[in-house]
Amino acid sequence: MSSEQNKRQLQKEATREHIIRTATSVYSERGFSTPTNVITQEAGLAHGSLFVHFPTRENLQLSVLERFAQEVCDELHDLSVKDGSIGEMLRAHIGVLENYELFYRNLISEISALPPETRTLLVSVQSAMSHHFGEAVERGQKNGTVKDIPLHMLFNMWTGLLHYYLQNGDLFAPGSSVLKRYKDELTDSFVKLISK
Repeated sequence: MSSEQNKRQLQKEATREHIIRTATSVYSERGFSTPTNVITQEAGLAHGSLFVHFPTRENLQLSVLERFAQEVCDELHDLSVKDGSIGEMLRAHIGVLENYELFYRNLISEISALPPETRTLLVSVQSAMSHHFGEAVERGQKNGTVKDIPLHMLFNMWTGLLHYYLQNGDLFAPGSSVLKRYKDELTDSFVKLISK
């Protein structure tokens, strides 16, 4: 590859990355139904240049969601508390989601309107959390501190609680982070509910 071709390839990769970062920001602020021309305007690019990198709007959405899923899964693995309590693990989970709160809220609110592959990506994020959640619950059940409730029910209860607060954040924490505001209360209350 010539120096000129290498330079063009690097520029193409940089532009693609810039579009993904801009789209992530726009989807966080305005939701996933935001038209692509808004994204390119925010990115300072011609509208047609987006389609050079992402042939369809759905392709852009999937690329953004793949990036999100990978980052969240990596952070969950990095922040998981080995041999930690269920409370420590739940606080770590909320801590990761705080970094993506607006994006994640819009994702769970709009999932039915997104490409079908989106559900697979959300499942991968939930699976990463479920793995660490399961380890902490099993330790608690073995040592007699956590009620003998099926793991899938406990995980679904936790996820449902978080999603409820996220989707109603404007009621619980208008103008601020609902996860930051309720992290301790959500964690402590859930731990009390499932503890023996």
